[in-house]
Amino acid sequence: MIWTRSHRRDPRALVLADRHYSRQKPGTDQFVKAGSCAVFYAEVDGCAALWATVVQRFVGHAWPGAWECALFRNEGAGVASKLIRDAVAATLAHYGEPPTVGMITFVDPACVRKKRDPGHSFIIAGFRPIACTLKGLLVLQLEPDRMPAPAPLAFSAPSFLEEAA
Repeated sequence: MIWTRSHRRDPRALVLADRHYSRQKPGTDQFVKAGSCAVFYAEVDGCAALWATVVQRFVGHAWPGAWECALFRNEGAGVASKLIRDAVAATLAHYGEPPTVGMITFVDPACVRKKRDPGHSFIIAGFRPIACTLKGLLVLQLEPDRMPAPAPLAFSAPSFLEEAA
């Protein structure tokens, strides 16, 4: 597994987050929305990937309690569906027992590369399309019984003290 633990202010990951279509305020130092988060970063031969799972107490969607993949961006670090499966395994190691509703993610078909099925890499990784929001976002869900085994990661992001130096 190539993922390493990171954090919501990791400057390496910020560069990737700023290029993600869902980023609301590019350039701000925190790229993960409020709530508990598990952020993973990967770098291979100059290519990178970023994953952020968020757990929020109060949500504005129909799947309360679900872990939400709030951000996934792969810029050539590996096969996207494998990166997704590995990130889910790392999320399980981070949070423990998944909620009964599992994990969800939202995909905006209008903002991703035109292809026959938006969210294709998530679908290959085991997620299933379950709904479409009023704003036209495709909702994908990974139920707990379809999740991989937990796989813990090492922490490798620069600390806040190193960032300040």
